[in-house]
Amino acid sequence: MRSLISILALMVLGGCMKVSDLADGATYQLRDAGFLDHGRTERMASRRLQQDSFIYIAQGHFVPPGVAYPRPNVVAEEAFKGFVEYFPMVRRARSPAGLEDAMAQARGAGAHYLLYSRFAYADDRIGTGDEWADQQVLDRLGTDRSVIQLMLIETNTRYLVDSTRIRSRGGFLTFYDAKPEDLLGPPLRDYARSLIGLGR
Repeated sequence: MRSLISILALMVLGGCMKVSDLADGATYQLRDAGFLDHGRTERMASRRLQQDSFIYIAQGHFVPPGVAYPRPNVVAEEAFKGFVEYFPMVRRARSPAGLEDAMAQARGAGAHYLLYSRFAYADDRIGTGDEWADQQVLDRLGTDRSVIQLMLIETNTRYLVDSTRIRSRGGFLTFYDAKPEDLLGPPLRDYARSLIGLGR
């Protein structure tokens, strides 16, 4: 009798929520509590794009303030990796470019939109023994931080379709040997999903 009640209870609980939903909920809570990497996206508009839109991705020359030295074109590289999964027609600039140069490149490629990005802030905290040996500053221990800014511009009209800021911070379980640029991939992929109307 007890085993029958246990099986029925498990079936009822199993019918309420899938295991994948439980895992997603646990991951969200761990990110929110600071144990895993976490990103927050603030969009100016909620416009959606068609999946066959041709997007050209470029990054500005701006060097982020803060204690970090990310690769010069890392935001464009990470954005390309996130966008190519959802938008089949995506290209990126090979190197950083000013806004006018990036717009000219996008138009020359025949793109509908320019996704122009910059690394606005990066803080590479001490996360390894070697970094501690180099800096030995107690208040530099901790998780990395980054802020990137994005502008989605229509190439024909130069209309600003969307302006976005993504703030990311590392987690206490993932901060070992991490860099601020390691935080960029997941929120940029989520941003690409949001542009075609998909949730997280």
